[in-house]
Amino acid sequence: MRLILVGPPGAGKGTQAVHLAAHYGIPHISTGDIFRANIKGGTELGKLAMSYTDKGELVPDSVTNDMVKDRLNQADVANGFLLDGYPRNNFQAEFLGKILTEKQTPLEAVLELSIEDSLIIARLSGRRTCKDCQASYHLLFEKPAVDGKCDKCGGRLYQRPDDSEAVIQNRLSVYAEQTAPIISLYSAEGLLTTIPADGDVSEITSRAISALSAKVS
Repeated sequence: MRLILVGPPGAGKGTQAVHLAAHYGIPHISTGDIFRANIKGGTELGKLAMSYTDKGELVPDSVTNDMVKDRLNQADVANGFLLDGYPRNNFQAEFLGKILTEKQTPLEAVLELSIEDSLIIARLSGRRTCKDCQASYHLLFEKPAVDGKCDKCGGRLYQRPDDSEAVIQNRLSVYAEQTAPIISLYSAEGLLTTIPADGDVSEITSRAISALSAKVS
């Protein structure tokens, strides 16, 4: 299976990627993991990426593309892969298409996790983290026994800046502007399958597997 997973922040892509990669026996490839591996390994691409991040700048598409190309040339992707967080825009999508055409390993499916913005905001803005031990809670789904207090160490719970509603709204706007257009691209190519991403994790995984089985059978 050669698969791309797309969806807005908070749709559960990372969680579903782990389950789907295990189901199909393929590597889960996320851009975050690729960046960390290159930076930790001190590769030329890692050093180049750091030259931007150290200045607080975004890493250019060209560097990200080269990292993905290098990753897709590794032996463990021979039987397929699941890409999570890439491509993020049409330029990256076109680059990926060229890579896979050269390798004669075309994409088999693009799975979109669809979810209402209001549910995303509720999911992300409700997260709380312990100042002391970093344990995670949620105001709706995993409440602490005492409001504002960690069950494990008694530390104070706080909302990370990234989980504020204003930041989440901005991330959703960036997604709609930059990443959502690739959905139209893959839909036109007949690769897109969309499933609702609300419900229990196992329920969504089953839904995804059923949809993909129908798509690639």
